Amino acid sequence: MTAGPAAPQQPPRRTAGVLIASTRAARGEYEDECGPLASDWLYALGFDVVLAEVVPDGDGVGESLRRMLALEPAVILTSGGTGLSPDDHTPEQTLPLLEREVPGIMEALRADGRTKTPMAAISRGYAGTVGRTFIVNLPGSPGAVADGLAVLEPIIGHICGQLEGHHGH
Repeated sequence: MTAGPAAPQQPPRRTAGVLIASTRAARGEYEDECGPLASDWLYALGFDVVLAEVVPDGDGVGESLRRMLALEPAVILTSGGTGLSPDDHTPEQTLPLLEREVPGIMEALRADGRTKTPMAAISRGYAGTVGRTFIVNLPGSPGAVADGLAVLEPIIGHICGQLEGHHGH
């Protein structure tokens, strides 16, 4: 008996982290919907979520980001803490960790969001890279997360590919 052609080998799945900045969800006052939404989206696109956390707004965001970065995922999605409330500090916790900002991502997210609500203009998130990890701050509502993921979907693979050293256009 002769062996048939070898089955095409699937590329390894990329890894991701999901960080939800919400003091009320961290205290158990309500169930977070953004984390499962982001995790399901990532899984459908070929990512395995290696760490997902819900932390209170503030310094815990930076601590969680550092824990996730130590795992060297391809992507870290954050949600929450990007507005103007006194405890919204996700951008301030993210920016010092970034090696390179990618401002066009946030421009695209805000532009798309403004077609749905004028409130998108006050989202202060950042997008950028740390080594081979892409980080993006999404707003804290399920609708805004879904909208942001729709903007990211056609480009996330290309972003990861570039960070992995692939130069295809």
